[in-house]
Amino acid sequence: MTKIAQEVLDGVFIHALVGKLKAGDIPGEKRMECYRALLDNYYNMERTVLGVYPLEMRYGGPKEALLHGIFRQNFGCSHLIVGRDHAGVGDFYGLFEAQEIYDRLWDGALELQCLKIDWTFWCHKCGGMASLKTCPHTKEDRVVVSGTKFRRLMSEDKVDEVPPEFSRPEVLAILRDYYAGLEEKVTIKKGAFEDLK
Repeated sequence: MTKIAQEVLDGVFIHALVGKLKAGDIPGEKRMECYRALLDNYYNMERTVLGVYPLEMRYGGPKEALLHGIFRQNFGCSHLIVGRDHAGVGDFYGLFEAQEIYDRLWDGALELQCLKIDWTFWCHKCGGMASLKTCPHTKEDRVVVSGTKFRRLMSEDKVDEVPPEFSRPEVLAILRDYYAGLEEKVTIKKGAFEDLK
């Protein structure tokens, strides 16, 4: 999604929330390590900025998407990427409610615009990440990259079952070490939208 933003905008500000998260989520320090590995290897750093915000996730779906928009606007951003189930939890919110709330704002409510991203996935036939708006292939050709599924496999020591399309090898190495070093394993339930395509 950030690469899409870089194609259509001047640059991308990866503004990571590093406050307290729900049990089983990857802690801020580890996520920052992953971001740095990605940026060092796969991003044009002349058009990329990495920053942190010490905010706790509220898992408030659409309302939290607006809150994120206000914060990012105050940091000078012109757009906020809002994908599937932004700041959601379980199946409490609709898949694209966080995008729809931006449609209901009155003119001038925010200067920042919502950059809506459809379902994204790895497509074997396209040979890379794609979305329902760009990919003509069938669900059999797709690997939906689910963060919940990824965390569940990693926490259950099923690293070998993590599809290589889920992440870059540098990030997998960091997270493999993180999960292997956990003294107390957290149970991650199957995500409500994990198998949807």
